[in-house]
Amino acid sequence: MNPQDILRYVDSLHREKNIDQEIVFSAIEAALQTAAKRQYGEDSDIVVTLDRKNGQIRAFLQGEPLGEDQIGRIGAQTAKQVIIQKVKEAERDALMLEYRELIGQIVNGVIGRADGGVATVQLGNVEAILPRSEQIPGESLHANERVRAVVYEVRATGNRIRVVLSRTRPQFVQRLFEQEIPELTEEVISIDAISREPGYRSKVAVSSIDSQVDPIAVCVGFRGSRIKAVREELAGEHIDVVRYSDDPLVLIPNALQPATVEQVLLCDLIGRAIVLVQEDQLSLAIGRRGQNVRLASKLCGWDIEIMTSSELEEKMDIAVAGFSSLSGITEEVAQALVEQGYLSYDDLSVIEPDVLMEMSGLSAEQVDEIVEQAEVRAHDAEEAAAEERRIRRDRDRQQQDQPSPAIDGEPADADAAEELQPVAVQPQDDAAEPAEARIEPSGEPMAAGADEGSESEVAEDPAETTGSTPKSP
Repeated sequence: MNPQDILRYVDSLHREKNIDQEIVFSAIEAALQTAAKRQYGEDSDIVVTLDRKNGQIRAFLQGEPLGEDQIGRIGAQTAKQVIIQKVKEAERDALMLEYRELIGQIVNGVIGRADGGVATVQLGNVEAILPRSEQIPGESLHANERVRAVVYEVRATGNRIRVVLSRTRPQFVQRLFEQEIPELTEEVISIDAISREPGYRSKVAVSSIDSQVDPIAVCVGFRGSRIKAVREELAGEHIDVVRYSDDPLVLIPNALQPATVEQVLLCDLIGRAIVLVQEDQLSLAIGRRGQNVRLASKLCGWDIEIMTSSELEEKMDIAVAGFSSLSGITEEVAQALVEQGYLSYDDLSVIEPDVLMEMSGLSAEQVDEIVEQAEVRAHDAEEAAAEERRIRRDRDRQQQDQPSPAIDGEPADADAAEELQPVAVQPQDDAAEPAEARIEPSGEPMAAGADEGSESEVAEDPAETTGSTPKSP
């Protein structure tokens, strides 16, 4: 093995594959040592060294140096295979290190294939994948199209690496904002929280270190030029930009825009925020299919419950009566629980025993018994609600399937036709009870701002939203 050839080989791998030279030198030494052991015996004491400057190989067997002719007889094929394997592993490790540093960052690539929902993206030295679950709903990707996405996951598979991209993560929205808004990279303004439902709506909470700089206006741009560019990349996704605040009493009303909030009541023990609005703002605050309050909840990190003042009073009265009926709870304790934000048996079933003991002066055994009673009643209430939803769905289905008698395409009798007309029953979603607009916060905050030229997009048609009605504990 020519020393100069070795040095050229090492330098070539270092430049082309971005592999550290020391890793290649060590791989060659290990390969030659492995091959020598196969020739002289696995138990033989063999040491092989490679001079990093001149490429000379020196080998020692039982402490005695081997001549060049003896070194040359070492299994060249075995050494070659070991070197190739080591180089592949080193190349994989270098790519792993490179792309793991890019996790959460935007990369540009070209679509290779887009079959079966999964798209492959050529990133240069790596072919990444963009799963269907990480694509924006409704968008279609085609071969040879350029695409932008964030690196979501990097993992090793044998001697190769697997890079997974995403266009649905909140980091994608943030990186797009950073590309369009220089003030973000200059740290004049900052994105503090984002909540997102890909393909539909995002909310972005922003703040500024300079009181003279309006962060919302900066993100929207002149006549909405900046926010429009972001929306186009997100397939027209609506974006609401809101002002961030460390005070939840300020942040929550901002997050629920464009609805107007009357009052926010914070229940710190259970992480709930009760938001009071006027009757005409109820559907606007909740949003279409609960989207507005759901995104606001993720953005703020609070379980937001929307209701009117009259609904809150009624719900509190029902909760006090329900808690007072539990064995061991007096009306005073029930009132104290309600004032702390516990408004249902489900809330009471997960209360911290220490909290209830401090409020009621009861023993640990009595508290455990109260919690057990609350768990049973919460379970019964859940089953009753599920049964009611099932009955309503069955009734609605039967009414829709019921034919109306007609003669020559006209009803036989106007009165009879009116009686046989199906009664419209609003179907209810199993996933969310219409009794209350209560959303559990989940996931990392994300968000998004304004429509073209406006600081906050106009909410959906209130007629398509549902209000919140009190329900018994």
